[in-house]
Amino acid sequence: MHSLSIRGLDDEALAALKARARQDKTSVNSAVLRVIDEGLGRAAAPQRHRHTDLDALAGTWSAQDLAEFESATAQLEHIDADLWKPAA
Repeated sequence: MHSLSIRGLDDEALAALKARARQDKTSVNSAVLRVIDEGLGRAAAPQRHRHTDLDALAGTWSAQDLAEFESATAQLEHIDADLWKPAA
């Protein structure tokens, strides 16, 4: 991949690029790449959504998934009292 600096970009064009990035929920860089691809008549690369949380995973485990997880991690519930004794 290469980098490119753009000089002479006016405030209106920059504002339009930022608005497009907000609309597409992406970065300005990604919006610029998409505009370039469209302007060149190339098919734009599929837009990737960047996840910043785990909301899509919440509530997706079945009861069986939970049971398997709890079974696999049950040994982590045991506290070894010898490891928690104060140093002599």
